[in-house]
Amino acid sequence: MTCRPTLIACALALAAFASTTGATEKYRSAQEILDASPASDWRTLDPANTLYMDVEGGRVVIELAPAFAPEHVANIRTLARGHFWDGLSIYRSQDNFVVQFGDPDADEAGKARSLGSAKTRLPAEFERPSQGLAFDALPDTDGWADRVGFVDGLPAAQDDQDGTTWLAHCYGALGAGRNMEADSSVGAELYVVTGQSPRQLDRNITLVGRVVKGMELLSAIPRGPEPMGFYEDAEQRAPIRAIRLASELPPAERLPLQLLRTDSTTFAEATEARRNRRDDFYKRPAGHIDLCNVPLPVRLAPATE
Repeated sequence: MTCRPTLIACALALAAFASTTGATEKYRSAQEILDASPASDWRTLDPANTLYMDVEGGRVVIELAPAFAPEHVANIRTLARGHFWDGLSIYRSQDNFVVQFGDPDADEAGKARSLGSAKTRLPAEFERPSQGLAFDALPDTDGWADRVGFVDGLPAAQDDQDGTTWLAHCYGALGAGRNMEADSSVGAELYVVTGQSPRQLDRNITLVGRVVKGMELLSAIPRGPEPMGFYEDAEQRAPIRAIRLASELPPAERLPLQLLRTDSTTFAEATEARRNRRDDFYKRPAGHIDLCNVPLPVRLAPATE
């Protein structure tokens, strides 16, 4: 049997082929597949596109997405180099939605001064042309888009009619807060999705990256009051010690993290193992997986590499 679609679709087709031909193969869990993966199926985080967000409980690691939001990412890099967020706080934690951080107390003039050399006006970067993107598509349907999958490890969606691709508001997505105007975000006020994926925000807010490690530090932050989770008492805010670019730290101080390549056979097989589990616990395999329920495996680089 030959297979020409994306690797994920190929893994699905091969599994179906095996079942129709009576072929038997021991089911391997996603973890077993990951444990057997070759080194070439993993990629190392680019320090120039990696943020370290240090909070009281530890470090949150964020991968930026310049392919989707180049101007916002450039501004965020500038702000991080200027220590914009150091000493600020997470001032919002809305149940089943987001945490948000930045400087809620500065007026417009104060914010403009604190931005330093960063730009004070950016275009909305809600989506981009699909042309030129390597898109690792999932085989399953999605209620929000014609096609969903991954671009360089980032969960994304595509529209066939207008030929655009955008990042999806999955758990851990990092977005740039804005006002009513589409082009009113500059990357200074950021939020991370901590609840059920609010996909209705797709193509309405600029997404700039995703958390790859440390989500438990953000999702465990006590919720603020209804209706939107903004803390009424500033003392309740969670302090931010620093947000820095990994490239600004000496190599010895960087976390040697690797992410599984979404264009790899390992990723395709692990995803299929999750979407169609056939271990003893599952009596009825789902045969389906939602984009935002596909985890991106992360590991420390092996010491020998």
